[in-house]
Amino acid sequence: QVQLVESGGGLVQPGGSLRLSCAASGRTFSNYAMGWFRQAPGKEREFVAVIGWNGNTFYADSVKGRFTISRDGAKNAVYLQMNSLKPEDTAVYYCNADPHGPWVEYWGQGTQVTVSS
Repeated sequence: QVQLVESGGGLVQPGGSLRLSCAASGRTFSNYAMGWFRQAPGKEREFVAVIGWNGNTFYADSVKGRFTISRDGAKNAVYLQMNSLKPEDTAVYYCNADPHGPWVEYWGQGTQVTVSS
């Protein structure tokens, strides 16, 4: 079956770094936009970053200059390097694969990121 599995979350201090990974299986996502979303307690899920099939990237204003999204086609994976983490970055982070067409969209189960001293 097709799956997206996130890993790399955890507890870090403000100013610290984490690298999230999203491992895809079941199909290739070379023609999909791959993105990261997050959801904090009591809040709606929000967009964080996206990388297109051509490598173009776009970030939410709240993470620009701190987060970097990348993908590895050979490994069928997408990553989110998070630097200078802030308490407001605390959330469950979800991996997303979007074909931007008449095909199914996929979501991972999420990985918890907690930024606290």
